[in-house]
Amino acid sequence: MAITNQQVAGHPFLKALYADAYYPDHVLDLGRAVLLRLCERIEAEQPSDLAALYALTEVATEEFNALEAEFEAAGSEIETVAREEIAEDFWFVASAYGFTDADVEQLISAREW
Repeated sequence: MAITNQQVAGHPFLKALYADAYYPDHVLDLGRAVLLRLCERIEAEQPSDLAALYALTEVATEEFNALEAEFEAAGSEIETVAREEIAEDFWFVASAYGFTDADVEQLISAREW
């Protein structure tokens, strides 16, 4: 499914992490794919309230949890800088779809990183 939200379609997800050699591009590509799948699900399911949005972001957060092993295998990890960048992109997604009152901590409440 193609992303129809133009703000999202043109967004450089995880931009700061791609600019840092500590984070391997092939793992970041997996993280970017998680965020794009989240956008696709939001567009397909059109959550009507924050609770429905949080249910979708929980699934995406759990996918990031699973990526921790990929980061470690590549000599990296989801540490402070990565946590901040990932959280900012989750908030960007929420706000781009009209959920400007979303709480960033609630968006990623299932995180293990």
